[in-house]
Amino acid sequence: MSHGRISSLGEKKLVSWIIKRARASFPDSELHGLGDDAALLDIGDEYLVLTSDLLLETRHFPDPSRPYEMGWKTVTANMSDLAAMGSKPEAFMLSMALPDLEEDFFSSLIDGVMDACTHYRAPLIGGDTNESDEIILSGMAAGRVRKDRVLLKSGARTGDLVAVTGPLGLGAAGTELILSGEKPAKNHEAAVESSLKPLAPVEDALRIAESGLASSVTDISDGLVSELGEIMDSSRVGFRIFKEKIPVPREVFEIASIINRDPMELALYYGEDFELVITAGPDEMKELSGITGLHVIGEVTDSGIEMIDKDGRTYTLDVRGYEHLKGGVQ
Repeated sequence: MSHGRISSLGEKKLVSWIIKRARASFPDSELHGLGDDAALLDIGDEYLVLTSDLLLETRHFPDPSRPYEMGWKTVTANMSDLAAMGSKPEAFMLSMALPDLEEDFFSSLIDGVMDACTHYRAPLIGGDTNESDEIILSGMAAGRVRKDRVLLKSGARTGDLVAVTGPLGLGAAGTELILSGEKPAKNHEAAVESSLKPLAPVEDALRIAESGLASSVTDISDGLVSELGEIMDSSRVGFRIFKEKIPVPREVFEIASIINRDPMELALYYGEDFELVITAGPDEMKELSGITGLHVIGEVTDSGIEMIDKDGRTYTLDVRGYEHLKGGVQ
């Protein structure tokens, strides 16, 4: 590394550098899952799937006056990573650094954690506490997946189709609406809920994994284009996306107009969607669509990421999305 600041690298380059150090430090070890959504430990016929996610009051919670949702989202962020690997959740751990909170506030935060753990059927089994000037919540989730059913970012092939498991841009629109200070209209409450209390598609992921039909999978928490870039690097492929096929709800366009934002920017780059992007051959994708709801948005190509609009015009999409250490969407 140079003598500059890590902000000049950003999160993804920093993680890549750490992974190279890890592989160099343990050359004789089989380090599975490095660079994927979660780590994999060989336990025989299965992998133990481990992930960790750190959330800060001032960075990840647009409305810090709602502690229940803060607890819920911390669990969901970790469960999303397990889902991306096709893993069945088994347990959750929570470490907290906290200021001197009101007891009712803290109780509500833990209610959110416990309700989310119950929802994902992953009991809270431990953690740690410390002091801080702001709320810092660090989750660690563990799950299991059969070795022949694990979902990875590598494996996409030219000619595959690419699909997402749900609408895009809703969480981003809700987050930006909250931050704008505008009072949500009744028909925009779903966007706010998607931001504050997201759901990880664990059941969809388990069905996809059990089918054995997907060639690659990752979650979309950092933005669709950013995650396509991750698959592109891991699989050495590219993507052609059709703009009109991207499932952007009407509410995203309405909210974007209110807060003066580009709705496609919210859908493509912002993140906060907690959906999955998957690739599979045409026949396999058709079968998958009968197993779980999917929106086919494009196809796998040789290189790069391009988007085609309804008039047939082609745009090259820069690989960027939400990135820590660089101040957000890059």
